[in-house]
Amino acid sequence: MLSSAPHSSGFIHKQVLSDRKLQSETLRFTELSRVLQLLQDPLSSSLKERQIFILKKLVKRCQRGFLLRDLADIFKIVNLCAERVSDHPEYARVLCDLLQICGLPFLKEKSSDEMNYAAVVTDCVSQMGYLMRIPLPEVQHQICSSVIAFYSRDKHKPSFDGVCPTRADYRALMVERSAVAETLVMSLALMEEQLPVKLRLLQTLQILSRSSEVNCNLMLRAQAAQKICFHMSEGDPSGQLLFRSSEILWNLLENGSREEVTAQLSNGDCIASLKDTFLHLLLNGFRHYDRQLRNDLLVLLSLIAENPGAPLIESGFVKHLTLFATFPELKSHNPLVRNLKLSFNHEDFEMKKLLLNIIVVLSKDLAALQLFKEGRVMLALMLLIKPSSSAARSGRRSWTSIQQEELQLQALSTLSALAPVMLDDYMSCQSNTCLLLLLDWCLQDDSFSGRGHGFHGGGGGKKAQMRYCVRVLRSVTSAENEPLKQDLCDQGAVGQLLDDSQPTLCSGVLRWFVGRPEDEDAVALEIQMDCQFVLSVLCEGDMHRKELFGSEGVEMLIQYLSLDAALVFSGLGHNKLLLSTVDCLWSCVVGCFVTEDAFVAARGVDLLLRLLQRSPRRMLTPLMAVLLELCENPQAVTHLLQWSGERDATAPQLLLHIWRTDEERMGVTREPHGEIADVQWPIVSRHQDPSSNSAAVRDVSENLRANIYCIFCKLGFEGLSGLSAEDHVTLSIIHRYLDFKVGEVVHEVSAELSDEGASPVLPDEAALKSILEVSKATAECVRSLQQSILGRRQQEELQEEQRLYREIRFTHKQREIAAEAWRNYVTRTSNYSVLKAFRRLQEERSTGEHDAPSDGENTLRSINQPIAE
Repeated sequence: MLSSAPHSSGFIHKQVLSDRKLQSETLRFTELSRVLQLLQDPLSSSLKERQIFILKKLVKRCQRGFLLRDLADIFKIVNLCAERVSDHPEYARVLCDLLQICGLPFLKEKSSDEMNYAAVVTDCVSQMGYLMRIPLPEVQHQICSSVIAFYSRDKHKPSFDGVCPTRADYRALMVERSAVAETLVMSLALMEEQLPVKLRLLQTLQILSRSSEVNCNLMLRAQAAQKICFHMSEGDPSGQLLFRSSEILWNLLENGSREEVTAQLSNGDCIASLKDTFLHLLLNGFRHYDRQLRNDLLVLLSLIAENPGAPLIESGFVKHLTLFATFPELKSHNPLVRNLKLSFNHEDFEMKKLLLNIIVVLSKDLAALQLFKEGRVMLALMLLIKPSSSAARSGRRSWTSIQQEELQLQALSTLSALAPVMLDDYMSCQSNTCLLLLLDWCLQDDSFSGRGHGFHGGGGGKKAQMRYCVRVLRSVTSAENEPLKQDLCDQGAVGQLLDDSQPTLCSGVLRWFVGRPEDEDAVALEIQMDCQFVLSVLCEGDMHRKELFGSEGVEMLIQYLSLDAALVFSGLGHNKLLLSTVDCLWSCVVGCFVTEDAFVAARGVDLLLRLLQRSPRRMLTPLMAVLLELCENPQAVTHLLQWSGERDATAPQLLLHIWRTDEERMGVTREPHGEIADVQWPIVSRHQDPSSNSAAVRDVSENLRANIYCIFCKLGFEGLSGLSAEDHVTLSIIHRYLDFKVGEVVHEVSAELSDEGASPVLPDEAALKSILEVSKATAECVRSLQQSILGRRQQEELQEEQRLYREIRFTHKQREIAAEAWRNYVTRTSNYSVLKAFRRLQEERSTGEHDAPSDGENTLRSINQPIAE
């Protein structure tokens, strides 16, 4: 009995708690039912004081939050209060109190309540947004505060009686599902004359869009970017309107669809609002915050400018931006910049870079280019890229040296995009001279290999300036403007890029890089490739410029063609440099006898053949094309025939090996020993579609075999030493390559006529049949020749085998004779009677007695027989 007492008391205590909880739940349910019944009773309209009293009592009892299972009834009460607010303002205070409690986390009694009541919570949060229709500022303000508090990530401590608040991530998920963000955006139209409520609403949208992609997409669905941007320029002494609007736009860009945001902002009203806001901040803003906000707007404008449909030009904004982009380099009497003063701090520096970036973005628009021309943007860029500015010499306040360097790089980057589409302005500013002087300045001292500054200074020191300077030259020469190219040549660009002999200038750009492996990086390789591209464009098709390229250029090409194979496959980019070198060789050397002779004399043909032997398939086509062009020079042909590569391979052997490899890659059908398998289509590959028009002609331009055939036409098909039978089999096909191609073309002509239902006249039909028969007979003749070559090789192999067998038999016979002689020698030295018999035999032979066996021979046989046995 004593032991069971504690147990019974604990059970009684638990039962009491359960009864109290049941009574509490029954009481709460009864109270909510009474409140709803009282509010819904049509006869209780005269009992307004009693309704407000019971509502206040309900608010007091629920100060710690609403239970999830009570939410449906609670929001019925909220909606009933909202309906009475317009006629009875006394309900507004109670409604605000209920909404304030809604800002607290809803309470759950079980872990499963969150999932079970998810639909109810979503509907309730959505209804909170719909209550923004109530035209009372205090209610609207409270709704925003409740949404902020409910969405807050702050941790809430557990409540009483084992009831705990819902999780923060659960509340955030419910807010996203309720689409309250979209509702709040649509309610912006109701806040036209209520600035405090509008600011609170914008703060709410700022918090909702800070990290939620779902909320951002819901806001964009309600045209949030357009609506918010349209009201950015409205007056607000506190500055919060502009700050919160810009923050929301940034959140939408980062978490939502950038394309949708820019599309909504590409509106005439939005552009006008951005324009007014930017001008106000630029001309009247003096705080650090104002400058930062001004730069943020410029970034937004850069994104909007990428949309071709944005009316930036029509609004006059581009004209203003052009004016600011050229300030302070160019003087203007425009009122907008007459009294504008820059403090040359970090924010102004960032604004200058952003303005240059907008010029690059707008350079694709022809109307914008006209405004750039009127605003003398090209001249301003030229002033920026000068090595030393006049402002620095005059001593007036300007950019720091680090800022000046980065602006110089930014201007060069802008110029590379703008110069090709504004060549007239580029030429009128004598930009070629300015760029070449800048190149010379980059190589004047040891600071070339230092460290650069900013985003564009990744190459280090003056190497970054050289990188962008050469990039500008590449972009303008790509425009294929002959006066520009002639001006570059007149200014000495060819010599300066190679190795200028003028004593007043430094060595050429490429000369500086050659032989400096410690400076080999991605930037250095890019500079060298761009220099070679510029030389290729300048010298292509002009003999005089190829002569200017001269021996210095040939020496440079030889050094680049001598690159180590390990570097080519290192992944740093030397393979691209090698291709650029081959292109430069094609444009600057081939076709000019002076440079060709210098290249051949410097063993350039040997280097090309070595590259052919070591390079992957993708690099074979340009190498083979250049080698073919060089074969027009008799000295090159001589070097080709004398060349010996790895494993003593000759040039014909290398070319035949490449032919067989290309046929295997293209899927040409061959017999096991390389003979023609199909006399109807002797060189057609599986990848070649015979049914397509001009397939045979296109195949000539898409494979290496046509170039190899042309090279063998220069080398000759006879008298080539060191070729195997397999090489001769392949060579017999190459010899008739053109005949086979003619047959393919005739086949295609016949097939096209047949498909079109056209029959040729009798003479043409007879000619077609004759050509086809000749082509087939040629293929059969070549196959017979190949078989005879293989037959001769088989005969030679058989004769060689017989010779080897004869040598083997002779060797075995000699070994037997030597063994017999050794046995006789051992017998003589070990048996005296044998030695005497052998002596006697020698004497008898010396006297000529050989008719009958002598006694000595009989004695030797009788003695040797047991020994042999």
